[in-house]
Amino acid sequence: MDKGRKKIVEDMKRRRRDFHRHPESGWTEFRTTAIIADAMMSLGFDVRFGGEFIKGEDVMGRDIDAGAEKKRAAEQGANPDTIAMAGEYTGLCAELDTGRPGPVTALRFDIDCVDTTEADGAEHFPAKEGFVSVNPGKMHACGHDGHAAIGVALAELLKNETGLCGKIRLLFQPAEEGVRGGYAMMKAGLVDNADYFIALHLGLGRPTGEVYGGVDGFLCTSKIDAEYKGVGAHAGGEPQKGKNALLAAATAALNLHAIAPNSEGATRINVGVLNAGEGRNVIAPKALMKLEIRGANDALAEYMLDNTVRVMEGAAAMYGVSLKITKQGESIRTDSTPEMASMITEIAKTIPGVRETVKTRQMTGSDDACWLMRRVQENGGQASYIGVGATATAGHHNDHFDFDEEAMEIALEVLYRTVKKLNGGG
Repeated sequence: MDKGRKKIVEDMKRRRRDFHRHPESGWTEFRTTAIIADAMMSLGFDVRFGGEFIKGEDVMGRDIDAGAEKKRAAEQGANPDTIAMAGEYTGLCAELDTGRPGPVTALRFDIDCVDTTEADGAEHFPAKEGFVSVNPGKMHACGHDGHAAIGVALAELLKNETGLCGKIRLLFQPAEEGVRGGYAMMKAGLVDNADYFIALHLGLGRPTGEVYGGVDGFLCTSKIDAEYKGVGAHAGGEPQKGKNALLAAATAALNLHAIAPNSEGATRINVGVLNAGEGRNVIAPKALMKLEIRGANDALAEYMLDNTVRVMEGAAAMYGVSLKITKQGESIRTDSTPEMASMITEIAKTIPGVRETVKTRQMTGSDDACWLMRRVQENGGQASYIGVGATATAGHHNDHFDFDEEAMEIALEVLYRTVKKLNGGG
């Protein structure tokens, strides 16, 4: 490895640890956005901030104090001037225009964290090495810190590459957790003219050295908040005057998990949060339920949503309370383009450190990169979601999660060689 490439790899790992130490939830990634933007602008990429292209009506699951988050981002080392340039929405589009005719290749890198408290014991590598999260209740427990750092390193490699043609567009996406940001990025038109689209994820339960060129089987999903509002009353003195939102929500929770499976394919439902009541002697006047549903295709997702709404409304009617349903996130189903997955798999076979390659693997989770993938495919382009194995200390979204940083070098090389292949550099 030459000195220039070695420095890019070292900087990539340093950035990953910096992002890991300063995790930011979806729609609050002002620090991460600003740091990436400064790097992109220094490389000469054309930069557009989320505030320039994201429309409020396309945003799901955003309830933040933007001013407070920007203040925190500056206090944690981001350039205040760059934060101001971001506007009200996080995320970034950075484009390299080679000035020569050729395809448009777009790549998505998610940048948000998971809302969980990170382990801080001596056995946890980030704690041992001094880059454990400094933001309470926030943790990079899914590898997005690595994805963001890989995106910056890729830009550094491409900037020095001669012979490229067309345009390379790097999308640093906010709010992938809860599938909230991908739809807004798609609606902004960022991939409408893309010939190729690539998303990538580290880990996914596979060891370092394994690469698969594409993913199939993503599940459609909706993330839903249900607010039940009843009437409070003294539980001993006047119980007949109350309308119990807690019991309505509890009834709904139990019956939601009784929605029948469907013979046409996989379905999922999970009530993850249920908060209700005010005191032991008060008829509970309010309850908040947070849940998610999934389905293997659009029809199954609709089946789950229809039955979910039916059950929740039925529980509300049973107890005479009101119900407000809010969609907090959503994603769809798509598969990787077979030809593109095959090409990436063949490229991966030539990369040092890669020990096993698979054309495609099935995914039983969800990712809102599917909005971008499907848009490109509907417009006649090709798209693939690459999996790069990374040996991990715990599963994704676990408080002890950490991944083998050597996998980042493999991921970087896969993307670099793929872009060179697509955009004429080799």
